[in-house]
Amino acid sequence: MNFENLPEPRRNAYIHALDTALEMGLAVLKGGGTSVDAVEAVIRYMEDNPLFNAGKGAVFTSEGKNELDASIMTGKDLNAGAVAGVTDIRHPISAARAVMERSKHVMLSGEGASDFARESGLEMVDPSFFHTERRFESYLRAREQEKHGTVGCVALDKQGNLCAGTSTGGMTNKRYGRIGDSPVIGAGTYANNRTCGVSGTGHGEFFIRWTVAHDISALMEYRGLGVQEAAREVILGKMADAGGSGGVICLDRNGKVAMVTNTSGMFRAYGNSKGDKTVAVFKDE
Repeated sequence: MNFENLPEPRRNAYIHALDTALEMGLAVLKGGGTSVDAVEAVIRYMEDNPLFNAGKGAVFTSEGKNELDASIMTGKDLNAGAVAGVTDIRHPISAARAVMERSKHVMLSGEGASDFARESGLEMVDPSFFHTERRFESYLRAREQEKHGTVGCVALDKQGNLCAGTSTGGMTNKRYGRIGDSPVIGAGTYANNRTCGVSGTGHGEFFIRWTVAHDISALMEYRGLGVQEAAREVILGKMADAGGSGGVICLDRNGKVAMVTNTSGMFRAYGNSKGDKTVAVFKDE
């Protein structure tokens, strides 16, 4: 997305949506809910909001379909779940949580993931549910120019447990059943109570090859870097030097936040129990 040319009404719509999602997550945590509950609630809201490239607002593949990916991970026990290439699960993040909590697996894909979601009692929809005219028009305009975007959330609860989750429709005009970093643990999503929780957005192939989310955690654990320093080294250093674009939202075990991008902007929001709050779009806000 070209943030510099983002019309003010659309920018305000994103800010309102981010603020709503943030308040939703904070309410779960303030009410004693777990970080997993908060992450799922926030991402489910964004999956249902056509503004975002996830769920109802997912972009289209080269075949004119919506294929969704999601993952979730808990820092307490490094448990994780993910789904990839699904077309009929209304809330992929809930399916990812079900994989984490109700199966012995980490990732399920395609029809197998849908069968599991159905057996788990999750809401299934016709694939046409995810079709939005704005995304379809973007697909028609961008057949030769891939676009990407993701929604994610990281939370720290009263018990000191971190959780990170990510959900996406992938890249506009993606081909061959392409799967990006969002459902890949250690690439687009990672959480460890010893260090931090991370959710990423951007060019997924780079996030996978540089294991971006885990690398941030590893720099904290093995080199003693702070969360901001670690995120900057990976996103502004390693990945930027390799030609990869994107950003991350990170939260460490003490509640310190890092939201770093090497692009012109990244929709992001942060809040805590002390009343601190940030909602931003552009890189330097």
